[in-house]
Amino acid sequence: MKTQTDHLDHEGHCFEFSFPRLDTLVQVEETEDEVVVRATRDSFSERRKIGFIRELAAEGFISEVYQSFSGFGGWSSLPVRWLVDRSWLKLDKAVRIRTNRIMIRLIAGAIGLLLVMMSVVFISTF
Repeated sequence: MKTQTDHLDHEGHCFEFSFPRLDTLVQVEETEDEVVVRATRDSFSERRKIGFIRELAAEGFISEVYQSFSGFGGWSSLPVRWLVDRSWLKLDKAVRIRTNRIMIRLIAGAIGLLLVMMSVVFISTF
């Protein structure tokens, strides 16, 4: 699990976690009122979600009162929302430029190969 920290305003903090084995990115935001967890995929079981919240509290990412978090149902007095949401992801401009260059080369190569194949077929028919 990799971690990246982004600080919000004085009301809360925002942390990003990467789970490569699950192909999932997670953003955790704690405000005065609640903890909101945004995951890019629904790849955590209910038990793993509870464990993750408790682990965040034990490691000091969120308030230590969440170490006693018992679940997402109505029985828990601790406000935690777990959402599957990709809207918080931002593409890095350098990555986008690099990807565009690769795709342009790939498409140009495919067009060139197509033209060569068509010319070979055209020449061989005569």
